[in-house]
Amino acid sequence: MSSTNKGGLGGGSLEKTEPYSDTSSSTGSEYWKYEEGRTHRKLKRRQIELIAIGGTIGVSLFVNIGTSLKTGGCLSLLLGFMIWCIPILEITCCCAEMVCYLPIKGAPFCVFAERFVDEAFGVMASWNFWVLECALIPFELTLFNTLIHFWTDGYSPAIPLAIELAIYFLINVAAVKWYGEAEFWLCIGKVLLAVGLMFFTFITMVGGNPDHHAFGFTNWKHTPVMLEYYHLGSLGRFQGFLACLISASYMVAGPEYLSMAAGETINPRKILPGAFRGVFFRLSTFFIGGALCVGILCNAKDPLLLNAIAAGLPGAGSSPYTIAMHNMRIKVLPHILNVMLLTSCFSAGNSYTFCSSRTLYGLAIAGRAPKIFGYCNKQGVPIFAVLVSLAWGALGFLQLNKNANTVLNWIINLITASQLINYCVILFTYLHFRRAVLAQRIDRSAFTFKAWFQPYACTITLVVVFIMVWLQGYTVFLPGNWSLDTFLFSYLMCFVDIFIFVVWKIYKRTKYRSSPKDVDLTTGLAEVEFHEHTLERKRLVYTKVARWERWLGQITQFLFGKD
Repeated sequence: MSSTNKGGLGGGSLEKTEPYSDTSSSTGSEYWKYEEGRTHRKLKRRQIELIAIGGTIGVSLFVNIGTSLKTGGCLSLLLGFMIWCIPILEITCCCAEMVCYLPIKGAPFCVFAERFVDEAFGVMASWNFWVLECALIPFELTLFNTLIHFWTDGYSPAIPLAIELAIYFLINVAAVKWYGEAEFWLCIGKVLLAVGLMFFTFITMVGGNPDHHAFGFTNWKHTPVMLEYYHLGSLGRFQGFLACLISASYMVAGPEYLSMAAGETINPRKILPGAFRGVFFRLSTFFIGGALCVGILCNAKDPLLLNAIAAGLPGAGSSPYTIAMHNMRIKVLPHILNVMLLTSCFSAGNSYTFCSSRTLYGLAIAGRAPKIFGYCNKQGVPIFAVLVSLAWGALGFLQLNKNANTVLNWIINLITASQLINYCVILFTYLHFRRAVLAQRIDRSAFTFKAWFQPYACTITLVVVFIMVWLQGYTVFLPGNWSLDTFLFSYLMCFVDIFIFVVWKIYKRTKYRSSPKDVDLTTGLAEVEFHEHTLERKRLVYTKVARWERWLGQITQFLFGKD
């Protein structure tokens, strides 16, 4: 295996890739030479933990989930989210094992797709993920505008769009630690919102409401729990459940957002495993719990819910939580809910800006995109990559000529396909990673995170997700439902990805990594080991200084905010 980096997507920028050994008493600058203007490892444990929690929670969990409730009913909604959490958990485990073993810069799972499978496969995966993240920026911008419309319509949608884009730019061109700090506090707001609504559900269902009516599971008794959709009978009820399952496939976020921060995390092999392990509890608590709560609070056939969705009421106006609050004659909480939704929406757009810019940055330093996008300022921020990714936000201005809900539906169809393809990439890459680990006799028991029941669980999940890629837009083929716009937004990325793979395969004549012994599992490890060694040296020096000096340093840090 070559000792130099062959340009894997963000795979590393070191001149040597052998495992680190402390052969010099220097700080390591003579032994290691980094490229100038690289991203920095500044994200702390508390920031990563909150990003891991908040990164899975979006406004859709509180607003768009009402459409799924109306379509399938309370039981179909709950089953759809419970069942979809199973493949998401497996995807998370597979991604976590690879990323915790090799927490490199850029988009790690895209890097691995190139290094473990095929260069053309990795290029296709990277551009697919970049489009996915960029498309989510105008989605959140459009959603943010609809949230403001909850209070007033007397302004141009262009104003909040432009302001929000400007704030995203300012946050993302600052040092990454400030991005982490912003996400830390915004994610706290998301968690408080999700937990608060669960407490609200429990308190009101047992009688803690203005009417003192303990309604419990009344909505499960007086309305069919599985509603018919498109057809009558059992087929219609199955289609209602399927609609809820498809909705869950774009609402329930995967591990990719956490893995994007791996290259900029302090001591990643120690911090990331714990963050990944918490995914199961977040999924079960927030998504399954949220699906259960809306089914308890709001009847799937409530006239207010049906009218709100049909009329496209903005912001929290179409949320099942708001409908429940209105039915209970609670006046203030809908406004508080909308404020919290605004912060949740803003946080999501900020996170997507970060992920999309780092993906383009990884493409650039690997030679898969113009080199200018690999340039970083003194704060370690790929500023040009941030600018181009934010340019996608201009799609949000489509709502100036179209209904905002129409624009949201278009983008939802686009991101659902891209997200499912991205999951297929992660699973397929993991199978090759595991095969290479076994062939090269790497001690898997020493990994800080190991996926369970492999390779069987990964293979089964890959088949399920691949089927969902083609199933998610099936309604466009039903009689009377044909729409060119819907078809293109549902399946365009499938054909675009195939085109990218074939063109790159033919043009570059890339080779499939047929021999697991030739797979590169070491490039990038040296940088991580050197980083860990440097942290350990700092820790040892810190413990040796006098107690009064440590106290003085802590006081200085408190007063001036220095790390």
